[in-house]
Amino acid sequence: MPDPSLSLVELEQLLERIFLNHGTSQDVARSLAANCAAAQRDGAHSHGVFRMPGYLSSLASGWVDGRAVPLVEDIASGYVSVDAAGGFAQPALQAARALLVSKARSAGIAVLAIRNSHHFAALWPDVEPFAREGLVALSVVNSMTCVVPHGASKPLFGTNPIAFAAPCEGRDPVVFDMATSALAHGDVQIAAREGRQVPPGSGVDRDGQPTTDPAAILHGGALLPFGAHKGSALSMMVELLSAALTGGHFSFEFDWSRHPGAQTPWTGQLIIVIDPAKSPGHGFAGRCRELVERMHEVGQARLSGDRRYRAREMADREGIRLTPEHLQQLQAMAAGVG
Repeated sequence: MPDPSLSLVELEQLLERIFLNHGTSQDVARSLAANCAAAQRDGAHSHGVFRMPGYLSSLASGWVDGRAVPLVEDIASGYVSVDAAGGFAQPALQAARALLVSKARSAGIAVLAIRNSHHFAALWPDVEPFAREGLVALSVVNSMTCVVPHGASKPLFGTNPIAFAAPCEGRDPVVFDMATSALAHGDVQIAAREGRQVPPGSGVDRDGQPTTDPAAILHGGALLPFGAHKGSALSMMVELLSAALTGGHFSFEFDWSRHPGAQTPWTGQLIIVIDPAKSPGHGFAGRCRELVERMHEVGQARLSGDRRYRAREMADREGIRLTPEHLQQLQAMAAGVG
């Protein structure tokens, strides 16, 4: 028997019921469910339904406020700030989105600075929608301490991802979402669950020795930055932009020890949105297509984001496949069991 499958709407509705059943507001439930379901649909399993127990554990611990109401602040002609009030980052972005786009259209560029927020999801869903409106978007978010800076001996940074999205004429937007660590934390967790090793250079054990054992990285060890000093420098940049600039917390600056079960990092997020129509280089989307075509000509068959788009097309045709165990677990969560 094939694994059961759900449509995107069906999965969103199921996840929304789960969040509502565990104390979030309707707006928060809808926002988180859409993000998590999109990640599962697009094959980003480390940020899909795999994350649901972590969301619920953080909510149950009292660490994150599932009913927080973001406070949007109109700071300047090209600057919007949001206090997420200890809630999740996605509802904060949604609350400020219309103002952010309006400012970007007017000034050519606008910044959204989110603080006091929890981001526990993939970052590309935050930026891709801007590109589908013809805008260019860049976002950074920091995380909890789990990465050793290059040349250091102890973890300090988070996985600190960077996401970028740009419109491309005649095709889906060009989108990438990458951790500045050698692997995303969720990918290490999945490898441990499945009994797989991780690639050399991914992390160290509790003694600071290189290891390919994901359990050793997760239990007392740490991840390494990708590209040695290069990834480390980018991770530092993410800390400064998403925490120091926004008024959020550095990866090392919060203490969740009094909230057993907390898993969501309480940090900050920065989003920069640019309207390419204001640029002297008219026809940005066409220029983007030209670059993509040249990349294909020189032998780069697949671009960042292409795998997600293929998975999305398949899910739209055949549904989003879940294992029977995952579906039963989600249904139990929605029913308030476990």
